[in-house]
Amino acid sequence: MFAIIDIETSGGRGLDKITEIAVIIHDGTKIIDEFSTLLNPERNIPYFITNLTGITNEMVENAPKFFQIAKKIVELTHDKIIVAHNAGFDYTFIKNEFKSLGYDFKREKICTVKLARKLIPGLKSYSLGEICRDLDINITNRHRALGDALATAKLFEYLLSVNDNKLNLFTDEKLQSLQDINPVLDRDKIKVLPEETGIYYFYNDVKELIYVGKSKNIYSRVISHFNNTRVKKGLLMRALIADIDFELTGSELVAFLKESDIIKSEKPLYNRTQRCTIFQFGIFSFFDKNGYHCLQIEKLTNQKNPVLVFDTLASARKSLSDLVNKHTLCMKLCGLYETKGACFNYSVRLCNGACIGFESPGIYNKRVDEMLSGFRFHEQNFFIIDTGRSKNERSVIKIENNAYKGFGYIDISENISLESLHESINSFPDNHDIQQIIRAYLKKNKVEKIIPFENNIMGI
Repeated sequence: MFAIIDIETSGGRGLDKITEIAVIIHDGTKIIDEFSTLLNPERNIPYFITNLTGITNEMVENAPKFFQIAKKIVELTHDKIIVAHNAGFDYTFIKNEFKSLGYDFKREKICTVKLARKLIPGLKSYSLGEICRDLDINITNRHRALGDALATAKLFEYLLSVNDNKLNLFTDEKLQSLQDINPVLDRDKIKVLPEETGIYYFYNDVKELIYVGKSKNIYSRVISHFNNTRVKKGLLMRALIADIDFELTGSELVAFLKESDIIKSEKPLYNRTQRCTIFQFGIFSFFDKNGYHCLQIEKLTNQKNPVLVFDTLASARKSLSDLVNKHTLCMKLCGLYETKGACFNYSVRLCNGACIGFESPGIYNKRVDEMLSGFRFHEQNFFIIDTGRSKNERSVIKIENNAYKGFGYIDISENISLESLHESINSFPDNHDIQQIIRAYLKKNKVEKIIPFENNIMGI
């Protein structure tokens, strides 16, 4: 059974909403039911959209909101494959509407654009209007949900006839390779995986964890493992997968942290390269007997905290050399040039003479501190507040004395206090990998909030 869907929207951006939806139930031969309605998008419909669809703000003012027809959509599409022209667009909008309600809407889908390209190659255009014109399919009420859905139904019937009603072609392309999987693995375990952020687990037939991974889209990432037919390691692992599980994290940063912890504690067979820390060397800072702030590359230990960490000595030396040149630091005081006198950079005027006492510790140390500030957390004690697993939830990551303490979740529908943030945290071990993950993530990505410990009223 199929649910042929078309929607109209207030635009194509992430904040836009559905203004009209049509669902046609089709048994592969004929239409057996249909449903359509305008929807109040709770936002303005731009003029150019009205000009395209004919749907005005006045028309949707008293129309139901999506949450009022959500149950109807779930019931109509239950146990059915969604069919749409450019299915990714329609499916994503519908899925996002449900996500805003805290519901994970997931259905298999068929895109008639992709199928038409396969079964009717060579057409100038595969837009719904053009392909229907080429196939002599009449469209009434173009750019209205029901009119376009009825045209898509006729197109779908034509594609079925071209393919001699062999429906196996019409399943999600991402699932094509599942025919070669371990026969013990229940395929439905894959089909129901969420398209959300979290951790996924692969187990063998004796329930041993053989791989753990993270992704912003668990379903797509797991499918990519089964589509990996070129790498020998991937093929060997795929043959062993007898069960799959997942855990939503909401926050991508939490997914990174949890994956790293599980790999180190559980040591899954196919996470071998990540079992131990990938970082072996670090840049450490200290003050010499003359009061100069010095830097030194050393092997990592648990006794000292590095400024930066690296996987190889060569990468550590290159990075430190770049920092020396960028900030006019002394090669000798950074451990890159052994000498009793001036360093090489002083001879070419790239060092101001701290190595021989010409530049005072106060002036030199100020540049070192400015350089190091770019690699420190802005606060020593703070919480990272980010996306949760539901609308009223947020993830909480705790940093105390520059060390990672763990993560947890809070319900933002309740009053949030400093005490409740501390109580939400589940303890996890800190290590160099974790420190690098957090620093790199905060440098490249935005989180919802950074809250120092001093704040007693959070106001999230």
